[in-house]
Amino acid sequence: MIPSKKKKVHQRVHHYTLSTTKFPMKQSIQLRLGQQLTMTTHLQKAIHLLQLSTLDLRQEIQEVLDSNMMLENAEEVERFGVRSLCESPEAAGTAADPELEVRPESMLLPDELPVDVEWTDHYDGYLPGSGAPGQEVSEFDIFARQSKTPTLRDHLHWQLNLSRLDETNLAIATAIVDAINEDGYFTVTLEELLDTFEGMDLTPEEVEIVLHRVQALDPPGVGARNLRECLLIQLRHLPEGTGIRDLAIDVCDRYFEALSRNDTEHIRRALRLSVRNMAEIIALIRSLNPQPGALIANPEPQYIIPDVIVRKRENTWIVELNPETAPKLRVNPDYTRLIRRADWSDDNTRLRSHLQEARWFINSLANRNDTVLKVAAKIVKMQAGFLEYGEEAMKPMVLRDVAEVLGLHESTISRVTTKKYMSTPRGTFEFKYFFSSHVSTDSGDERSATAVRACIRKLIAVEDPCHPLSDNQIARVLAAEQGIKVARRTVAKYRECLGVPSSNERRRPH
Repeated sequence: MIPSKKKKVHQRVHHYTLSTTKFPMKQSIQLRLGQQLTMTTHLQKAIHLLQLSTLDLRQEIQEVLDSNMMLENAEEVERFGVRSLCESPEAAGTAADPELEVRPESMLLPDELPVDVEWTDHYDGYLPGSGAPGQEVSEFDIFARQSKTPTLRDHLHWQLNLSRLDETNLAIATAIVDAINEDGYFTVTLEELLDTFEGMDLTPEEVEIVLHRVQALDPPGVGARNLRECLLIQLRHLPEGTGIRDLAIDVCDRYFEALSRNDTEHIRRALRLSVRNMAEIIALIRSLNPQPGALIANPEPQYIIPDVIVRKRENTWIVELNPETAPKLRVNPDYTRLIRRADWSDDNTRLRSHLQEARWFINSLANRNDTVLKVAAKIVKMQAGFLEYGEEAMKPMVLRDVAEVLGLHESTISRVTTKKYMSTPRGTFEFKYFFSSHVSTDSGDERSATAVRACIRKLIAVEDPCHPLSDNQIARVLAAEQGIKVARRTVAKYRECLGVPSSNERRRPH
């Protein structure tokens, strides 16, 4: 168990010094008595292990395995069938006595040594091309599946190499591409870009001409300086005979501010359009991609490995540690037998140090798992309503509630709940998801902020799109139907957390 908190304690006694007016700066001996509690190195490492995520913990374990000869992965030993010297028939009689040395015949190497990795560990599912009998098999690059995913900048640079640009324009285009972010937007001004070309007589007009050349590359909309320009580029890439293309360009060019406010009625009256034509224009604009770079920059998904798994068995919620979070470690019994009590040589001292560190690391991992399991079990017990009925049944809970029950400090609970995930029948959630503030109700009870956000999402989902609910109306509905006392600004804050736009932006024409 990780100690809850370390307090510094100081005890001092009065000290007396002798001095005279003749020698005001005379040196004197002072006696001070103090007492202070500090964290040891092992305790600091234990706290460090406690706050690591699953991926970071695996990396930490691998680093310790590489640096400590006394530690080994028990799962790999069982997998490859490696037998320790203590398990061999020759060493059966000497394993119990650490003072005896290993017999020479037991140190002989076997004919075949187990390998560390297998081919399928890195190239899973690889099948060589099969040709017809008598024909040579075509060459196949086995590293093609392991190649790096091309980025947006790689895609743009590849197109620039195919374009017919002189040396100066190619250098300008390369600098422009390097200033494009992952979403596809040009992130610097033309003046800032000119500062990078010292000694070259360039004007902003020349740089802008090259910028238009970059904006003509694939994907459409790349190289835009703002959302308005991004939409205009994509609309101009459409064929000229595309329906209301010209009207959509006019709307984005002249009435973009009204479009951002979703004030379609003002745009319709200004351009003298029918309701049907206005709806078609809005549908065309909404079909555009505001982040064109996302079409190319497709990073590999990062999967979450839950630390605990929650299941329901016989109307009881069971919390178990995920065995895949960390490998099972053990102390190598062969190296342990090499340590002799009366030998204090450098090699033996090093073995003793590694053995002590290995045992401490295994105990720290066990304490970490025990603390995580206890906190997860308490969270599940206090939030059983959420697991049964959903977000609207979430209870208000803070770190102090769990800390007081388990007898731990809030800082320890904060470390445990950071970057730790729980797999439940309702999905995978971070531990901190279950902690939220409370909102008072008319009955005197308390509702969690998560439950209030769920109620707001439910009300917005069933609202009339022609007359969406404002924040004031949502607050009144919550107070009238469920007795939840919440202010308008609180509703606005929760709505923004849900990523829901305001009522004006949610309004849809008939």
